[in-house]
Order: sequence, then C-alpha cells, then structure tokens
Amino acid sequence: MARTKMSRAQRAKQFMPFAALKGFSEALRQKEKVLVRRAELSEEYQEELNRRLMRIKKEDVISLVYFENGEYLQIAGIVSEIDKISRVLKIVNVEIKFDDIYDIGSEMAETGEGWER
Repeated sequence: MARTKMSRAQRAKQFMPFAALKGFSEALRQKEKVLVRRAELSEEYQEELNRRLMRIKKEDVISLVYFENGEYLQIAGIVSEIDKISRVLKIVNVEIKFDDIYDIGSEMAETGEGWER
C-alpha cells in the first residue's frame, strides 16, 4: 500500500503549538501583574516635570515612565503630538496625559546635554 505524501503545510501543522484553552495563558499573565497605587508627587517634583514638559517639542526623542491601569509603564520614542492645552502627549500612537507622567528622560539627558534626571 502506497502512502500519499503530505504537503509541507500539513507537515508544519503537526508541530504548531496547541492551546487547549484559548486565552488561558493571557489570563495568567494578567493575574501576574502587581497593581500599585499612584505615587503622590511633591509640588517641587511636579514643577520640575512641568518645566521638562514645556521644553518638549514635536519629533523629540524621549522616554517616559507613566501610570496606567494600576501599573507604571515605560515608553521611549518620537513625540508625534503634544497638546499643552489639553495636557496630552503622544509618543508614536500612545496618548499619555500629563498628570499620568512620573518621569521624563531624553536622548539629550543620556548624552549629558539638556536637563538632569
């Protein structure tokens, strides 16, 4: 009895990962997150952050630490939009409210130019 040859796609399917419970691994990752409270910033530090924010321009390369949904996240990239009236900063496609920003860095800070961290 002659065997029919499997196509490459059929052979590849044999080695694809199998998830018996779709979304289970994502649910586990969500449970692993440790949620924290938003830190209270001193008035002096808030003023410093505001000074740094006012110096940021569109197309600057910066890094930020910001608070969202019970955790602090870090992002780095090019500022695609900054709205000082609405107090919103956009890095690529991520919108961040000024009030959620915890720390600001920049390419200039890493090279010793610009503001100190």
